[in-house]
Amino acid sequence: MSRPPVPPFNAETAAQKARFAEDAWNTRDPQRVALAYTPDSRWRNRAEFFQGRDEIEAFLRRKWARELDYRLIKEVFAFHGNRIAVRFAYEWHDDSAQWFRSYGNENWEFDAEGLMSRRLASINDLPIMESERKYHWPLGRRPDDHPSLSDLGL
Repeated sequence: MSRPPVPPFNAETAAQKARFAEDAWNTRDPQRVALAYTPDSRWRNRAEFFQGRDEIEAFLRRKWARELDYRLIKEVFAFHGNRIAVRFAYEWHDDSAQWFRSYGNENWEFDAEGLMSRRLASINDLPIMESERKYHWPLGRRPDDHPSLSDLGL
């Protein structure tokens, strides 16, 4: 199964890959998101290490059960060959209505078909007031005219 764009990446295709990933994650659909990864994809997310689509789906189900009203923006930081580094920020709240903005960086490595074979994510959570939120679009895909991370000063 091919998942264009495929490596080697240039500025345009790296940005497309980041936007496609952002769009998929904003669906909060673990099965759909997992299809972008190789069947044996290796992940580090914060302090969790796991491998394979089944474990990715299980992780995402746990994540989105806890991180409510999740909205994400990703932005390419660097790319080379079959690798892309992105920075991201997402907003969410917990079941007690405490809002957070989570900031992080991801390093991605892709196979020749454009599936992600490795994802390394470092993430920090900042509690925010609801009035400090910057992401107000309806749940789902970020509108094309919504400011980027750089535009928002994040």
